[in-house]
Amino acid sequence: MKVFTVRLPEEIEKRVRMKAKIQHRTISEQLKKYLYDGVLCEENDDLPLSFIRETIEAKAEAEAGLGKKYKFGLIK
Repeated sequence: MKVFTVRLPEEIEKRVRMKAKIQHRTISEQLKKYLYDGVLCEENDDLPLSFIRETIEAKAEAEAGLGKKYKFGLIK
């Protein structure tokens, strides 16, 4: 793993620190999350980030055996 030094404007730094604290992450982990989300958005620019996240979460749930089979039929 490489180490980078990043200079952020003070306002952005404050926001990153606040979000990291709220989500129980380090500043580094929060920045990694933002970078990962940014890459996902660039690769899937026609989809909202919330849909991308939900799809990744659903895939992980299925791989962990937490998914339920959908029973097709009429709703009563």
